[in-house]
Amino acid sequence: MLMEVVDEVCDQLAVSFGIEILKIVPGYVSTEVNANLSFDTEASIAKAKKIIAMYEKAGYKKERVLVKLGSTWESIQACAQLEKQGIACNMTLLFSFCQAVACAEAGATLISPFVGRILDWFKKANPDRVAEYEDPSGEQDPGVLSVKKIYRYYRFHGYKTIVMGASFRNASEIKALAGCDKLTIGPKFLDELEHKVDGASVERKLFADMGLSEADKKEGLATKVRLDEKAFRWALNEDQMGTEKLSEGLRGFQKDFLKLQDIVKKQLLA
Repeated sequence: MLMEVVDEVCDQLAVSFGIEILKIVPGYVSTEVNANLSFDTEASIAKAKKIIAMYEKAGYKKERVLVKLGSTWESIQACAQLEKQGIACNMTLLFSFCQAVACAEAGATLISPFVGRILDWFKKANPDRVAEYEDPSGEQDPGVLSVKKIYRYYRFHGYKTIVMGASFRNASEIKALAGCDKLTIGPKFLDELEHKVDGASVERKLFADMGLSEADKKEGLATKVRLDEKAFRWALNEDQMGTEKLSEGLRGFQKDFLKLQDIVKKQLLA
């Protein structure tokens, strides 16, 4: 009984924070479905609907809310159903191309691939290539290359899903992705870019009509990929980085949620 009350308070807190943001910004706000529901499609849908109902009760339309879900197969299926019902989804913890393909096929409103976390993994896995990955142009950054590939594939095949690069480690990554649909940029990097700390201006690198390069075509990006559950799970399994970072991210999100639960429980028992 106590934990049911704790969970309810946590939901109310999440929506309350979102409402405060909506009072300031004109666009979307994202509110997260608990990470421990990431392998339960029906429970994720129920939680998403509850979140939307709480916003609507407070006077905020669902069109301004993105329900954030981790990009597991089960959550992507939840996304597909929610989008059909007019509930927009932000698919997070996205590291692998197969996740991006499945999210687009599900009709996700937005994906947020984690550029910096991809770079972190490759630097740890290949310490002898760190200098290459950290090339000031950002053109050899594995996270940047991943987002560019997704962006070109989406635009070539006409997907409407918004690509929002996130989790940046340096301003070079941001510059290399200039022109992407959206980018989440921290105050530190905004200041660097505004004051041209490296002496260079930001030039657009991505365009909606840029098409595919010959290398892209050889890689098969001109062919639309179709993934059923078996193919998705195998493709993700074959991507060691994607598998490890998704698992790590889900554990991290859940760890933070448990901390919040503990704080709420102590307050209720005080």
